[in-house]
Formats: sequence, C-alpha cells, structure tokens
Amino acid sequence: IFKMETHISCLFPEILAMIFSYLDVRDKGRVAQVCTAWRDAAYHKSVWRGVEAKLHLRRANPSLFPSLQARGIRRVQILSLRRSLSYVIQGMPNIESLNLSGCYNLTDNGLGHAFVQEIPSLRVLNLSLCKQITDSSLGRIAQYLKSLEVLELGGCSNITNTGLLLIAWGLHRLKSLNLRSCRHVSDVGIGHLAGMTRSAAEGCLNLEYLTLQDCQKLTDLSLKHISKGLAKLKVLNLSFCGGISDAGMIHLSHMTSLWSLNLRSCDNISDTGIMHLAMGTLRLSGLDVSFCDKIGDQSLAYIAQGLYQLKSLSLCSCHISDDGINRMVRQMHELRTLNIGQCVRITDKGLELIADHLTQLTGIDLYGCTKITKRGLERITQLPCLKVLNLGLWQMTESEKVR
Repeated sequence: IFKMETHISCLFPEILAMIFSYLDVRDKGRVAQVCTAWRDAAYHKSVWRGVEAKLHLRRANPSLFPSLQARGIRRVQILSLRRSLSYVIQGMPNIESLNLSGCYNLTDNGLGHAFVQEIPSLRVLNLSLCKQITDSSLGRIAQYLKSLEVLELGGCSNITNTGLLLIAWGLHRLKSLNLRSCRHVSDVGIGHLAGMTRSAAEGCLNLEYLTLQDCQKLTDLSLKHISKGLAKLKVLNLSFCGGISDAGMIHLSHMTSLWSLNLRSCDNISDTGIMHLAMGTLRLSGLDVSFCDKIGDQSLAYIAQGLYQLKSLSLCSCHISDDGINRMVRQMHELRTLNIGQCVRITDKGLELIADHLTQLTGIDLYGCTKITKRGLERITQLPCLKVLNLGLWQMTESEKVR
C-alpha cells in the first residue's frame, strides 16, 4: 500500500497565489523568500492587485523597479525622496498612482526633470504638503498628464489662480481636486475650473469631488461659478471658508448631483443659509455645519422640511436645543449618523426624542454634551442599529454611577 503525503508545496501555483493574495503586504514579501515555488506563486500579479508600494528612495537599487513591475505593482508612495524623481518615472513607465505627499524637498525643477513626456497611464497624483511646488509644475502636469483623474494639492500654498487656469486648460478628465489651504486661490481661479474663461481654458467640467477647505479668499461668487459650470459635482468641502455667506447657498441649492456638503466653521452661514439649501432641489446625503455658531433650532425645522433624506448630519457646537431636535426627528427616516457633540443645551429629553424616532441610527456623537445623564444614555443605547457612541467629555455624577 502506497501512503501519499500531502504537503502545502504540492498545491498548484494558482492556489498558492490565491492564498497569498489574502496576506498583508509584509507577509506577501516574506512568503516569496521561502522557496522558488513560493516565490513564483507570490510574484503572480493577482497577489499584488491594488497594492501601493511605499518606498524610501535613498540609493540606487537596480532590481527595485523590475521587481515591482514583475508583480504588476503600478501604485507607488514615496516616503522620502533623496534621489531624482525621474528615476521613478523611468523605472515605472506604466505607473497609475504616484503619492509624493510630504516630500518637502520636491521642487519645480525636480518635477520638471521627471515629467518630460506624456505619461498616459498616470491617473492619481498626490502632491499634498509639497510646499515648494508652484504654478510652473502645474503647467508641466497639465501638458503631460492628460489622463489625470485625481490631483491632491492640499497645503501647496504657492499655487495661484494661474495654476488653476493651467489645470483647467489641460486636465479635462479630472474628477477629484483638493486645494486645501491654497491661500492665494480666489474666485477667479474657481471660475477657470468651472469653464467661465472659455477663451483660455475649457475647464474641469467632469469634477465630482472638490475640496476648498480653508481657502480664505473665496466668496459667494465662487459658488455661483461652481453651480453654473460643475454640474457633475458630488462632494464639495467648503469648511473654514470664512468668505462665503448665506447668499451663496442659493447658488448651491439647485445642484442636483451634489450629495455631500461640508460647511464646518463657515462663520457667516446662519439659519437663512440652511433655509436656502432646503428650499432648492438638492438631494443631499451628508451635511456638516459643525461650529457654525449662527445655526440654531430654526435650521433643524428647515432640514426636516427640505433635506429629510440626509443620512449623515453634523451639528457639533451649534446653538440647538431639545426643541430643535423635536422639530426634526419625525421626518428624518434615512438618518444613520448624527453628530451633536458640544451642543450643551441638549438634555435627556432630546435623547429620548432621538431614541423614539431615529431608529436607523448607527452612530451618534455626544462628546461634551454636559446636560445629559445616565437616564438619557440608557435610552440611546437601546437603539437597535447603534454601533458607534462617542461620549468623550461626558461625566457621570457620583449618584449616577452603577455600584
């Protein structure tokens, strides 16, 4: 009688590759060092699908890029850049995603040497916090990276409206643009993006995600441009934009594709602005008006009237009370997440209303709600779908503690 021994090395390479695909990146690398059969299976492209290689580019490593290409890796994050960027671009001609966020030493010159011909495969470029990058680099990007769909420029504080004109001229496939804290950008630049200067640039009319957080020069005119030109916009982040006001909400109120609007810390937005949003044709799924201290109970009545399909609502530190909660809860059947942290006027009565009517809630933030007690919390914890409860600063008094 022959006794057959079954060992993992007997598995077909395709089965091994399937198993290895479930490992984390470090372990994928380790199994490749076990033996030749495992290495061959571990280098199968299905094992590395979607993986982003994180690299410190210090000294020359001739086997690095052939090894990445053999595994089908097309997404790279550069953690530190001590070599020329052109080394990466030449080594990975089919690169899809390049993340350079935080590479402070990257200059226009370095980027100019790397982008010298079209790179049709590159879809995602992240230059967040590359503070030396100016409009000159955006000219290169607009000329050679025509297929770009995602461009991250958060914290690139030397970018001006001229750079946005260049983007609007060259990057017609752009779907996502982040301009957080680009302090020189004004209404004129947003006009370029929205195709308002057709003689010079067509605009980025396919934009779906636009982050303008902390762009202090923007006014309601920017919102007019956005509403006229960027009809496909789904997500708009205007947090910390102190220059926009209630009047600008009229422009946004008819953007039928918009499903997420962030107005966090927009000091000039009041109940009137929320009224404008609620009276339009919006079908918002997410709204954040946290730290807008001119927003109160009246806004909740408007939201219940015209924005009742919201799934996520953030009102942290707004001047709302149990009365406002009472005016809202009966209409908000879709609501899944409610953030009312630091709303210091909310009491157990408000929590009881929430527990009675917002039965689909999966998350609630009550951080710093100092007037709630154990009684109200017990009602909240009975919500059938609740997964996340943030209490933070909330303190039980001695008499409420369970002994």
